[in-house]
Amino acid sequence: MTVAEQIRSQFDQLTPAERELANTLIANYPMAGLGTIMELATAAKVSTPTVMRTVKKLGFGGFPAFQNALHDELKQTLSDPIDKHDHWANDVPAEHMLNQFATAVTNNLRQSLKQLDHKTFDDVVTLLTEKERSIHIVGGRITHAFADYLQTHLQVIRKNSHMLPASSGLWPHHLLNVNEGDILVIFDVRRYEADLLELAKLANKRNVKIILFTDQWLSPITSYATHYFSCRIEAPSGWDSGVVTLFLIETLISAMEEVLWPETSSRLKELEDIFDFTGRFKR
Repeated sequence: MTVAEQIRSQFDQLTPAERELANTLIANYPMAGLGTIMELATAAKVSTPTVMRTVKKLGFGGFPAFQNALHDELKQTLSDPIDKHDHWANDVPAEHMLNQFATAVTNNLRQSLKQLDHKTFDDVVTLLTEKERSIHIVGGRITHAFADYLQTHLQVIRKNSHMLPASSGLWPHHLLNVNEGDILVIFDVRRYEADLLELAKLANKRNVKIILFTDQWLSPITSYATHYFSCRIEAPSGWDSGVVTLFLIETLISAMEEVLWPETSSRLKELEDIFDFTGRFKR
């Protein structure tokens, strides 16, 4: 487990002061924990003994061990595809790649579900199904595929769902049509993208609700997110796995469809009539 996952798994067992520290760490993760113990205590407005007590509750022998774990995580978030492939190639099990990959993604899903707060999921469904809110969706270099997949479904399920332009240079133009209380869904995983972070900052200033899909190391956008999903993405490959992210997208789609079914069923019928008229699909 990452330090962030350990914090979330034990959050309910922490004292109020320890929770203040935990919230400070998550709000600026992992950088908040990489300074001195005094700097962290000051930022969280707690005592240094509280910091020591908390890191021990999280399973670390002391503050240096806690920081070592954060440094290791930081290295992993900065790793490029060649580094990742070399890491796996040096410690590859004997089984076929199909089995290796299945094991990895199954573990990812299991660990992610353990960390997922059901209330957060339900709150996100509620936000996404409030018809007075427009939804705006964006992803990065790779994660734009997730954004596109979500948008393809949402524009059928409900009205007022919009994909941001492919060019980040046009995002400020799009923001002109984003109103206070609207929703911005962002996908951002390690090698976090500066353009997405700046977009999140601008959206936050406009009081837009941000829903973030990120990884176990947490994008800097977490600090600006109303809600976020932490999806484990490690795989025996030079590329990160998107299985958990796609699982959550499809589960949200299903939950939204159930809430909005009277409207959604009508829109689906209308869409099928359009397909029949255009002859898009063979009967």
